[in-house]
Amino acid sequence: MSHAGYLDTFAFRGIGENNTKKMARFLTGNNLNAEIENIFRDAASMLILISPFIKLHDRYKASLLSHKENDKLAMIVIFGKNEENLSRSMSLDDLNFFKQFPNIEIKYEKRLHAKYYANEFAAIITSMNLYSFSQDNNIEVGVLAEYSLFGNNSLDADAEKYFSEVINLSEPIFKKSPQYENTLLGLKKKYSQSKIEIDKIADFFSDRPDKNNVVKNNVQNQKQTGFCIRTAASIPFNKDKPLSPDAYKQWNKNPNNPENFCHFSGERSNGETSVAKPILYKNWKKASEIFGLKS
Repeated sequence: MSHAGYLDTFAFRGIGENNTKKMARFLTGNNLNAEIENIFRDAASMLILISPFIKLHDRYKASLLSHKENDKLAMIVIFGKNEENLSRSMSLDDLNFFKQFPNIEIKYEKRLHAKYYANEFAAIITSMNLYSFSQDNNIEVGVLAEYSLFGNNSLDADAEKYFSEVINLSEPIFKKSPQYENTLLGLKKKYSQSKIEIDKIADFFSDRPDKNNVVKNNVQNQKQTGFCIRTAASIPFNKDKPLSPDAYKQWNKNPNNPENFCHFSGERSNGETSVAKPILYKNWKKASEIFGLKS
């Protein structure tokens, strides 16, 4: 979904037999958590998640996963803050959780402090990050606006306009778009797969001073985690299967085809890795010590 189409998506929102003018509602505690879950669960064609810090609670993950196979739902996720250590704002694990959805864009805005969650039916402006600690421990409040066809100066209309600008100005780091094939002589379109159009996640994180210390973390934590040699997505470490499922579908089955990243460290390999040799030479000894590899 283009940013120009963000407001277009809202254009049909109030259409329906039961559309009535509804007052904004003030939310706290469990009511706030429940309404955010409703925003996630009830989304049909659009879902906007804007939060400086994102560490998803299992309840939120469960609501979002109901859309895992929904190519019709366009999702935009924006996070921010912590420019020198982005993993404090959103970890690679949470990024990879979002990357599995078929129609999604992930963006970064370093100035972000606002929190806004919206689908085509309702929106919440709140103090609460999408952060499990906040949900369980903090005193948080929010205002729910349910959409209507009445007026252009309402809370929901003003919020839409403002947050559409936030979306436009944020830096894209990942985008996956659904692809369709014609059926019935072109009269219908059938979802076939999703194509990754933008994936700057590895570069975006490695450009920061902390570089996420991926090699150090692997050594210290002894985690059985590897990286896709084409996209740097987190996957189970297996030197015989160093591609993510999406990357494997795009692979030309040439085991010596140059790839982009080291399966062990996730760092850029500049074409020095391949399916046949997924680990950079300089990392082989350390990878062997941790994972018990044999030459």
